[in-house]
Amino acid sequence: MADDLLLDMRDVVIDGFSDERWHPIVRGVSLTLRRGEVLGLIGESGAGKSTLGLAAMGFARPGCRLTSGRIVFDGIDLMTASETKRQALRGSRIAYVAQSAAAAFNPAHRLIDQTVEATLAHGLRPEAEAVEDAKALYAAMKLPEPNTIGFRYPHQVSGGQLQRAMTAMAMSARPDLIIFDEPTTALDVTTQVNVLAAMKEAVERFDTAAIYITHDLAVVAQMADRIKVLRHGREIEEAETAEMLARPKDPYTRSLWAVRSIEKPARAASEPILEIAGVTAAYGSKPVLHDVTIRVPKGRTIAVVGESGSGKSTTARVVTGLLPPIEGTVRFDGAGLPPALKGRSKEQLRRIQMIYQMADTAMNPRHRVSEIIGRPLTFYRGLKGRAREEEVTRLLKLIELDESFADRLPGELSGGQKQRICIARALAAEPDLVICDEVTSALDQVVQEGILKLLMRLQEELGVTYIFITHDIATVRAIADEIVVMHQGRVVEQGPKDDILSPPHPDYTALLLASVPTMEPGWLEGAVIRQSALHAPD
Repeated sequence: MADDLLLDMRDVVIDGFSDERWHPIVRGVSLTLRRGEVLGLIGESGAGKSTLGLAAMGFARPGCRLTSGRIVFDGIDLMTASETKRQALRGSRIAYVAQSAAAAFNPAHRLIDQTVEATLAHGLRPEAEAVEDAKALYAAMKLPEPNTIGFRYPHQVSGGQLQRAMTAMAMSARPDLIIFDEPTTALDVTTQVNVLAAMKEAVERFDTAAIYITHDLAVVAQMADRIKVLRHGREIEEAETAEMLARPKDPYTRSLWAVRSIEKPARAASEPILEIAGVTAAYGSKPVLHDVTIRVPKGRTIAVVGESGSGKSTTARVVTGLLPPIEGTVRFDGAGLPPALKGRSKEQLRRIQMIYQMADTAMNPRHRVSEIIGRPLTFYRGLKGRAREEEVTRLLKLIELDESFADRLPGELSGGQKQRICIARALAAEPDLVICDEVTSALDQVVQEGILKLLMRLQEELGVTYIFITHDIATVRAIADEIVVMHQGRVVEQGPKDDILSPPHPDYTALLLASVPTMEPGWLEGAVIRQSALHAPD
């Protein structure tokens, strides 16, 4: 019905500023959204998904401007409304759930205080009532100990719990519209199931309209009533979800549906370059790794998989010396590594490098690419002046970028380009072992494939060894020679990729594989039931 129409965006043009000029990044896109409806926005990096989602709030990020068109929210034209009126809507009637909950929360304040902040700022209910409502929302989002979890700080909960707390924060004011911007891309598959189910239940329970932005087709298939495909700031096509999945019309849409085209055959194990033996580690008095033993073959890729809190990244911290173990040893290329970072030589540091999950936070936004790549060249290899400039150029070419990128700031790069720069920075040290911590989880499928192909080519050319920490089974199939499955700080199994991915599976490995989203209707509800049957921990 016409009076159910909540959001009407017509011929929206949004410009971005770069190279000393304004140019369109969203090119005349229109969309409508009714109360209680979920619209999925999909497309590769740079398609304009997030920019369009933010425009639904009457907001343009720095370096962008709303140029023309109409954005009408419940009868209010956000293109012509005053900034005061637009701000009054944000956080109260329109809410936003960001991709990175860790970046969205202030680490110095408790969860409960941040959950009710917008509700109190807009004067929607008294503080005591808002706090009790927040606890009820925590329960609705299936958070553990909902009456007390809000009194923790962000670093005291898991990534999946923090993402659900951010959804509770968005729901606190009972908005009419929520923009979900890639809210589960950084989560492991088992945690993602719980978060998606909680989000879907909350949206249905409160009859909230939502725009769900993602590059994961299987996820949008579970969440959206309709799907709109964007590319280069233009609409490609739009249809009801079932129709879009069954019969996509445009060749570009069909290409997104295609299965990833790379799958590296597993290779025989070589001599180990890294041996982790009987390692137990703790944060304070709480043990987080228990008798972990892992063997990493030289010149190969070992994928470490498991849900949030399984010990994947903690194991990487032990290897890099950031977390000295309580028991056990780490041997690298036949020699024991000092347990703590400060005890290691510059040469030992050089030979083991790390590429981080979030390229946005891994680089100083005020440093140009030449400085980001150049610093390890000077620190580890003593290169300065012209020699350093030439090596920066060589490394840029190695990661398939031209020398013009040397003068750019991180903010002038796409997500895939940022991750390539982080790869170049790691390679600048000429390492033997690179730990890749979820390096493709925040990237769309097209960019992911480019990064994975790049890493595989570099391994063939340079003989570098990878430890690939990931929750993406498709990535594991594409890049791994061996797989280590971890759960609650212990190794469940380790072996060649084909052996680990072939049945029969231990219960936990079976759970991981069953939690990989598919585009089958109703998959999410079935996944929740399967998790309950296997008694998977939250």
